[in-house]
Amino acid sequence: MTLAPLAKNGHSRVMPDQTVPTMRPAFAPWLSRSNDVTSVFLAAGQVPDLVNLAGGLPEPSVWPVAELADLAAEAIRNHPDETLGYGPIPGLPALRDLIAARFSTEALRLSRENVLITTGGMQALELMGKVLLEPGGTVAAQSPAYLGALDAWMPHAPRYRPMRIEGNDFDPHAALAGAQFAYTVPNFSNPSGRLVALPERQALVAAAHATGTWLIEDDPYGALYYEGEPLPRLLELSAAERPGPYGGPVVYMGSLSKELAPGLRIGWVIAAPEMIVALATAKQGSDMCTSGLSQMLALRALQAGITDRIRPEVLAIYRARRDALCAALQAHLAGELDWQVPVGGMFVWATARDPRLDTDRLLHHAMAEGVCISPSSVFDPEGLDRRSLRLNFTLNPPERLEEGCRRLARAIRAALAEAG
Repeated sequence: MTLAPLAKNGHSRVMPDQTVPTMRPAFAPWLSRSNDVTSVFLAAGQVPDLVNLAGGLPEPSVWPVAELADLAAEAIRNHPDETLGYGPIPGLPALRDLIAARFSTEALRLSRENVLITTGGMQALELMGKVLLEPGGTVAAQSPAYLGALDAWMPHAPRYRPMRIEGNDFDPHAALAGAQFAYTVPNFSNPSGRLVALPERQALVAAAHATGTWLIEDDPYGALYYEGEPLPRLLELSAAERPGPYGGPVVYMGSLSKELAPGLRIGWVIAAPEMIVALATAKQGSDMCTSGLSQMLALRALQAGITDRIRPEVLAIYRARRDALCAALQAHLAGELDWQVPVGGMFVWATARDPRLDTDRLLHHAMAEGVCISPSSVFDPEGLDRRSLRLNFTLNPPERLEEGCRRLARAIRAALAEAG
């Protein structure tokens, strides 16, 4: 049996015994709407001498490798059933209890019934789509929006209602009313790096309570403040309105990918118990359970205070790299780009001064120069924003960030010359 090329209608053809072609069913239509930018980001690390400013990747040298290796050996030796067998769908009870205690406050009372352990933060986003989105449903999304969230919900073909939270004319009640859910990254948003101010946080929470719309607070970067005191989480503001066991509309998502190590693929959702039950039901049809070994590693690492111990080093490295990237932008690209210095997170969002610069085209010129960037179109559900780009500063040391900006300057000149 021989495979022939795809037919024009997207079906694949099978040539049994080189005779009559047989048509296979077509792939799902949403695949034709997907992009390959994420795979480009992740593959960029395999290109020799490429400066990767595209992905949201942490610095590997901060991972506590020896300690995690010891914890893994101890966990498997002493807890083989929990680490190597199937586990409870909502997660290890001890880890759920720890997460509940970690995020509880005087007003925010959490128990394990408020916590679901997920296989990374991405699974939490995918599960939200499974339990809330009907085809064509409305999502109110902070704009620009995280590419991973757009990818996670793409099979449901949602309609997006952009939320420009920092705008003077933003009306949170109008934005949330009638939406299946609202999606925000209040702390150093991916991709913009913006920190949502306290009054806007309060307004979003008040609108969620008034409209009944679920409000996602995606918080992978909340531990990465380089200046200032952390602002209260939307979850905490929601609990302050109605103290007691939490049952409000905020769905909080976190993970250990930026605090400890992304390869553990440990995330969590904190929400009202009925939401946790719904998400656990969806998770049953996704992966049955998150890795028991990873959960036990996360539990032991948090109990040992490893994340608290390594955080000062992580913050010092990332703060210096943020400063280095912004200094390199000022030295090499001040005439071409506008940007703001973020007070935390992993990204700088830069916008072209010249309207002729199409950052989709710039990506090709940048790759030719040996630097990878993230064009703004992939963070826009309609793909129309082509004036901006996201730059990551956490992966590369200062000298590589400077070299990346030199290469990006050459790429911009080439892109503008091509535009005429």
